Amino acid sequence: MTATVRPKALRSGMCVGLLAPASPPQQPDTIERAAARVQALGFVTRIGSAASDVHGYLAGDDGARARDLNTFFEDPDIDAIWCLRGGYGALRLLPGLDLDVIRAHPKVLIGYSDITALHIAIGQATGLVTFHGPMPSRDFSAYARAAFERVVGCTEPAGIVGAPADHDPEPRAVRGGRASGPLTGGNLTLLTRLMGTPHEPELDGRILFIEDTGEPIYRIDGMLTQLRLSGKLARCAGIVVGHFTDADGGARPRLAMETVLAEVLGDLGVPVLWGLACGHVADQGTLPYGVVAELDADAGTLELLEPAVV
Repeated sequence: MTATVRPKALRSGMCVGLLAPASPPQQPDTIERAAARVQALGFVTRIGSAASDVHGYLAGDDGARARDLNTFFEDPDIDAIWCLRGGYGALRLLPGLDLDVIRAHPKVLIGYSDITALHIAIGQATGLVTFHGPMPSRDFSAYARAAFERVVGCTEPAGIVGAPADHDPEPRAVRGGRASGPLTGGNLTLLTRLMGTPHEPELDGRILFIEDTGEPIYRIDGMLTQLRLSGKLARCAGIVVGHFTDADGGARPRLAMETVLAEVLGDLGVPVLWGLACGHVADQGTLPYGVVAELDADAGTLELLEPAVV
């Protein structure tokens, strides 16, 4: 297993590079609004040269988007890298990642959804802790902002994550029990797309987090079943399910999500928790991939046992 590398904690006044490694910003003023949101957190911003490019459903061609990412990692004046949005396209950057540069210049990398491809590839190759967290193309809720600052800005273990006080419904056990291990995962679609590649997710002994959006329940069933058939899910220490938003489409009649999770995940012999406040939701916690966490499915909690930053 690659040794864990923790980036420097984010402090007020640091420089945050904003880039679009997947799809382009949806509105003409998205980048300016995103920069203003990040500046309101106390940071200086730098915009990637390809952030405003458009190549169909991509934010510029693959080479330009990869250069932005590699350049931001190498640039000593940039302290963190924050992805403007997901969409599609991060997967296409993996052959162009300069992993030697990333190893030599570890820093905070933030994003979710399609950014899962970067989290998995970079984390497994370099050991760098990266962050599944809110992206600045949308407003931060009070909870999302506080949770982000607690994980990325504090050198102490952040404790319980993904648990806003008024979250409804509350997380509940698909299968009870407790387990601990390094946290990994992300968007379910991206995790399955990485199967059979050099960046296939390493799940043995880890706490796997999964979420998705816009996928009908039968497709979620299919992706979970694929991972199960691979044998990887039974080797996890535990599984944490966030939210599957906008999952109402697809075939009818259909199974309830709770039924699918129970039938596909419930007899793996590991604890499984459903409903953590992470994913495509406003009040989302920030999850540091690579940090040891403890899952208590009976209590409905995921607790970070180590600091994510130094």
